[in-house]
Order: sequence, then structure tokens, then C-alpha cells
Amino acid sequence: MRAASPDEILWRHLRDLPYFRAMLRAVEDGFYQAITLKSPILDLGCGDGHFASVAFSQPLDIGLDPLHEVIHEAEARRAYLLAVQADGAIQPFEDAHFNSAVSNSVLEHIPHIQDVLNELGRVMKPGGFFVFCTPNHRFNESLWGTGLFRRLKLHTLAEGYIRLYSRIARHEYCDSPQTWKKRLDKAGFEIEKTWDYFPPQALHILEWGHLFGLPALFWRKLAGRWILVRRRWNLIFPWFMTRRFLEDPTCEDGTMSFYIARRKAPSHG
Repeated sequence: MRAASPDEILWRHLRDLPYFRAMLRAVEDGFYQAITLKSPILDLGCGDGHFASVAFSQPLDIGLDPLHEVIHEAEARRAYLLAVQADGAIQPFEDAHFNSAVSNSVLEHIPHIQDVLNELGRVMKPGGFFVFCTPNHRFNESLWGTGLFRRLKLHTLAEGYIRLYSRIARHEYCDSPQTWKKRLDKAGFEIEKTWDYFPPQALHILEWGHLFGLPALFWRKLAGRWILVRRRWNLIFPWFMTRRFLEDPTCEDGTMSFYIARRKAPSHG
């Protein structure tokens, strides 16, 4: 990892991403600073490679994603020694190949999640660490829109809002650590450590950011990047709005969960 202060971590995400995404990624980047990962490392669902390119000081060994377009972006960023286009449930690697794996805010988007976890268990060495994060069971009920409709006793609209937001965010599920423990156990992993982060106040910034982030989407389509002017003066407002959430990011009412799991030794007999 590249040692950095919270200010540096936030800036390296804020200069490239819409502020609401940068805030969340900066928090997660900070967590990785305290984690040692042994090579070879797999990034499962690597996307365009932005997170890996700024959070890690060296390219990771393998970035894997099923989408053609983003794999080429990851290649261009040189975030990985090798970028591979493949479904996570059918990985072109030998058994027990990787010492470490990461998956940053990816697993909640995968419909066939158990198949993917089972395949990850196959390619991971016993004792290897799998680090990932996902929205948890508090996420949907902590949304600002959900809370508004609940307070107005409009529960049908609240459920409709959750479905709408899940569609926008492409969430297949937002599950508890207990549910993830069962999935991981089936795939041959055990949770070494987990914690919650991203309080409801931060989630509301993320939620509203999907609306106020439309200008960034425009520049992304037009100029190929989210932020047109990558200068601190241009980002001073989102900086002060998001910086406070990096000081003490873990919390009991967190809407996201971070996991460090270990591949168990195969059972015999």
C-alpha cells in the first residue's frame, strides 16, 4: 500500500470521481492502508481499475471483470500486471493459485454470488485472505427517501423507493454479516474480522449525489472523465462536505460492512 494521510487519500479519489463516490472510496482506501496482502493478488470485479490504480502502490497481479469495456480501461490505467475478461464463476486460473483477493463494492451486484464465491475458493490458497466490502442490512432502511416515506406512514412508497434505488445502484442484495458468513462458509472461507462504516448521514450524501452528480455524468460522456477541472479550488465544496467522514469512519450504525476472510484448509475424509 502507499502510505498517505486522509487528506491525500480523499484528494486522489475526489480529483477523478464524483464527490459522493469519492467519499466512499476514500474511506475504503483508508482501510486498506492497514492491510498487508501477499502476492499473487486477484482483484475480483476490478471494473475500470481506478480504485486499484490509486489505492495500491504497485499494480496488482490480476484484475478480472466480465465487461469488455471496463477491462480495456483497467489495462490503460496499468493497474494490473494482467487484466482478464471472464465471469467470476468461471475463472481461467489453476487451483490454489492466489495468496490474496480483493473485491471492492462489487459482490452486491452479482446475481450468481454463491457460484462466484465457490470459484474464488477454488483458486485461493489455504490461509489466503479475501478482503471485500458491501452494503449491509441497514443500507436500504437508512436511505433518506425510505425514512421520509416511513415517517409519513407511506410504507408502500417506501418499499417502492427501495426497489427504485436498488435498480439505480444495481444492487442485487444488501445483506447482514450473518448472511455473508453462510455464503463464505459454503465457499470454504471464514471471517477473520469485520466492521461497519459509512453512517446514515454519509449515505444521504451518496444518495443525493446520484441526482446532483448528473453534470459529472455529462462530462464523462463528453470528455471521457468525471471531473473536468481537477483543481482543489474547483473541488473545495465537495472536499469540506466529505472530508469529515474520513476521521473516524467505523460506526455501529454503519450502512456498509468491510470483511477480512481467510480461506480454510480443505477438509479431508
